[in-house]
Amino acid sequence: MTTVTGTDLAQAARLLEQGAVVAIPTETVYGLAADAFNEEAVLTIFSVKQRPAFDPLIVHVRDRAQLDRVAVVPQEAEVLIDRFWPGPLTLVLPKRPAVPDLVTSGLDTVAVRMPAHPMTRALLHALDTPLAAPSANPFGYVSPTTAGHVQDQLGGRVPYILDGGACTVGVESTILGWQGRWLLYRPGGLPVEAIEQVVGPVHAAADGARPQAPGMLESHYAPRKPVHVGDVPALLRRFGGRAVGVISFRTEHLAHRCEVLSPEGDLAAAARHLFAVLRELDASDCQLIVAERFPEEGLGRAINDRLRRAAAGR
Repeated sequence: MTTVTGTDLAQAARLLEQGAVVAIPTETVYGLAADAFNEEAVLTIFSVKQRPAFDPLIVHVRDRAQLDRVAVVPQEAEVLIDRFWPGPLTLVLPKRPAVPDLVTSGLDTVAVRMPAHPMTRALLHALDTPLAAPSANPFGYVSPTTAGHVQDQLGGRVPYILDGGACTVGVESTILGWQGRWLLYRPGGLPVEAIEQVVGPVHAAADGARPQAPGMLESHYAPRKPVHVGDVPALLRRFGGRAVGVISFRTEHLAHRCEVLSPEGDLAAAARHLFAVLRELDASDCQLIVAERFPEEGLGRAINDRLRRAAAGR
């Protein structure tokens, strides 16, 4: 299969209507999209990504009418929808029967969000159905934040990559679920502090063997090279003599290679650059990657979550 990269919304829409998968841009990361109501098309997502069937997908909707076709919306969610959609927030809600069990991995809930990227919003308005779309990368690997990243990983496996430029957020959406209180399934592109200003305390959901939402597996977002997270000077001493690539927030370290995500100390900028830097170090001559822990606030929570899962089992 030849993979074409371009900006032709009509071509992307035609392919999706025909049951194909298409890589699409969002403000968070690039997604691998298919008609959410077409089970065969959704199955292709799992096949292309080599994603296990127990890991549910996020359904992307264009408006409230489409949301109501996908999920039952509890009253408690209305304020979050009004305040943060479109944007990098996913809500886990009771699903409607029209959503195939394959999309939700057999759960009675569905993860839904309304993306803010103008190109993908235009694509959704050109279609009659919502789009199921996990990140457009092989399962478990670093998420793509440019069309080029998708081409590098899935070129030859998808017919079309809709190029919407570099993602402005750079990490996946924040995922919340309502179970008598708001549970945080995954920190992401919307800071928890902003959510708590609207709905009050948000509680951490426990990771499990069977994910209740996307992005909850212990090992995920991982490059091929080993990743270690902690005190960088101590890790550099531990791995002395090896070619170490360092991921730092704002401090330059003397190492084989050091990538500073934001010399100005901007967590949003650091999140935007994280996955691209992980890819660069993975493709470099570094033998391993060490990363510092970021401030556990704002988008620092999402950065720490991704680094922890990248390092899991190492």
